[in-house]
Amino acid sequence: MESVDSQIAEWRAYVANAPAVDGHDVDELEDHLRHQIAELDAAGLTADEAFLVAVKRMGDVDAVSREFAREHSGRLWKQLLGADEETPLVTGWLEALAFAVAAAVVIQIARVAAGFPGEEPTWLGRNLGLFVLPFLAGYFARRRRLDLRGWMVAAAPFVVAAFVINLYPYDTDSDTEVLVALHLPIVLWFVVAFPYMGGTIRSHVRRMDFIRFTGEWVVYYVLIALGGGVLMGLTAGILEPTGVDVDHVAQWVLPSGAAGAVVVAAWLVESKQRMVENMAPVLGMLFTPLFAVMLACAAVVYAVTGLGGAFDRELLGVFDALLVVVLGLVLYGISAREPSTSPNLMDGIQLVAVSSALVLDLMVLGSMIARIGDVGFTPNRTAALGLNLVLLVNLAGAALLSARFLARRTSLHRLERWQTSYLPVLALWTTAVVAVIPPLFAFS
Repeated sequence: MESVDSQIAEWRAYVANAPAVDGHDVDELEDHLRHQIAELDAAGLTADEAFLVAVKRMGDVDAVSREFAREHSGRLWKQLLGADEETPLVTGWLEALAFAVAAAVVIQIARVAAGFPGEEPTWLGRNLGLFVLPFLAGYFARRRRLDLRGWMVAAAPFVVAAFVINLYPYDTDSDTEVLVALHLPIVLWFVVAFPYMGGTIRSHVRRMDFIRFTGEWVVYYVLIALGGGVLMGLTAGILEPTGVDVDHVAQWVLPSGAAGAVVVAAWLVESKQRMVENMAPVLGMLFTPLFAVMLACAAVVYAVTGLGGAFDRELLGVFDALLVVVLGLVLYGISAREPSTSPNLMDGIQLVAVSSALVLDLMVLGSMIARIGDVGFTPNRTAALGLNLVLLVNLAGAALLSARFLARRTSLHRLERWQTSYLPVLALWTTAVVAVIPPLFAFS
C-alpha cells in the first residue's frame, strides 16, 4: 500500500498545480480516487493495477486527471510490467550466463585457431562481431519467446553476413577489409534490434526502447570493463612473484571476458532498468554542456582561422567519431525523457551542441569533397563521405526540430519520431559499407 500512497501523492501534487483547483477540490478528488482503488482492489486487482485503472476512470470526470493519465500512463504501465516481471528476472541470470559462456567459448576457439596474438590473421578481426553478437540475439530471442519463424528471421542476417564477408576475395592489406571489420559489428547490432523488439520492427516505441537499451548497455559495459581492468591489474600484481606468465593468463581471460560481458551487460540492463533510468538524466546533464562548449569553441576556431579546409586524414577520423558521439548523446538524452515534457535549459544547450556539430560536419564535407576532386575516390573516402552525409541530414533535422521544440511549436515526441525513423537509414548505410563498397573498389 505504501507504493500506492506515493503514487497518489504524485497524482495529488499534479492536480493541485492546476489553475482554479483549491485544496478542497483536491481532497474531494482524492477521496473519489481512493474509493475507486478500493473497489478495484476488492475485485482482485493488484495495488498497481487498481491505481492505474482508477486514474484512467478519473479522467472521465476530471480534465486534470485525464491529462495526468495521458502523460503518465506509459510510465505507469512500465512500472506495472516491471512488477509483473520480477520473478523471471531473478532466474533470468541462468539464461544470460549460458549465452555469455557460449560467446566466451567461441571467441576463445577462434583465438586459438588463429594463433593470436602470435599471429594476426585478418579473418579474425573481420569476424569478431559474428563470434559474439549472435549469442546476444539468441538471448533476446529466448527472452522475448520468439517462435520458430522469429528465430529463423533473427538468424538469417548472421548467416548471410558470414558468407558475404568471408567469400569476398580481399587484396593483401585491403582497405575494404578494414572497413568491413569496423562496420560489421554495427550492422549486426541493428540485427540484434529485431529479437530485442520481439519482431515488431515498425514500432517507433520499440525502436526508442532499443535506443534506450543501447545507451544503457554502453554504460554497463564500460563499468564492467573498468572493473575487469582493475581485477586483472590486481591479479597481475599478485601472480607476478609466483613466476606465473601473466600475459598468457590475460590471453585467455581478456577475450572471453570481453565477449561474455556483451551478454552480461544486456542482462543487467534488462534486470536493473530503473537504476539506469535514474542515471541517464544525470549523465545527460553532465556531458551535454561539456560537449556543447567544446563543439561551439571548435566550430568558431576552425571557421575563423580557416582550418576547416585543411583537415587531414587523422583529423577527419577524429571529427567523424565526435559527430557519432554527438548523435549518440542526442539519442540518449531523448530516450531518458518523457515525450510529453516541456522544453528546459538543457534543450537549449543540446541545440547548441547539435548546431555546432552541424557546422563542423559542413566543414568536414567541404574538405572531403575538395580532396576527392583532387585525388579521386577511395574506399575510405567513400565510406567517410557517406557517413558525413548521413549524419548531416540527421543533425539538420534534429537541429530544426529542437529549435521548434524550444519555441513550443512542436513536441519532443516529434524529435523522438525523427530519430527512430532515421535508424533504418543508418542501418542501410553501414550495410552498404560492408556489402557494396568492397566489390565496388575491387576488394582493394
